[in-house]
Amino acid sequence: MDSLLHRLRDARDQVRRRVLRRRRLIAALLLGVGAAVAVRSLAPPPPETATLLVAGRDLPAGREVAAADLVTVEVPPEVVPDGVARHPVGRRLAAPVRAGEAVTDVRLVGPRLGAAQPAGTAIVPVRLSDAAQVALLRPGDRISLLGTDPQAGTTTLLARDATVLAVPDPASATDGALPGRLVVLALDSGSVHQVTAASAAEYVTYTWSRS
Repeated sequence: MDSLLHRLRDARDQVRRRVLRRRRLIAALLLGVGAAVAVRSLAPPPPETATLLVAGRDLPAGREVAAADLVTVEVPPEVVPDGVARHPVGRRLAAPVRAGEAVTDVRLVGPRLGAAQPAGTAIVPVRLSDAAQVALLRPGDRISLLGTDPQAGTTTLLARDATVLAVPDPASATDGALPGRLVVLALDSGSVHQVTAASAAEYVTYTWSRS
């Protein structure tokens, strides 16, 4: 028994001597751990973020948005734009979208399309006389409308800088009786009467430049 007690005292003394020899190192380690814990407790929480779909590349007006066109990014909630489209895939763009830009409701063909137009603008469906010419148009095009009186043989400028907002599919925009094809335009309010009157009695066509 005495021998066992003696060995236990020797082991205890050896541990004590080792601790004393390394007390500075142990103190430094404890100080470092304490500092790390303090820094972590005082550090601010990670910033809040929101998930946002943005264009992964420049997208032209008239394009039907595909999943491959979009990427997901994390942004501060305050930079998420109003009217962001939650499900833009499969919908058609009414205006170009830059890479990194969120797709909003006013960039898509749909009920909110007119909201992006300036004050004094009217949204008007106009039947152009030549369906083949309409097939050349894309949403976002800027066109000037011309009306030709077939009897008088005269051509009149009806409206400048009308914006093409939508080009409905022929199957959904024809009644089978009237010639030509419908487009949806943003017109200056002052030219609406002249354009609608001419579309009922004249040959209405356009000149245009890509936006």
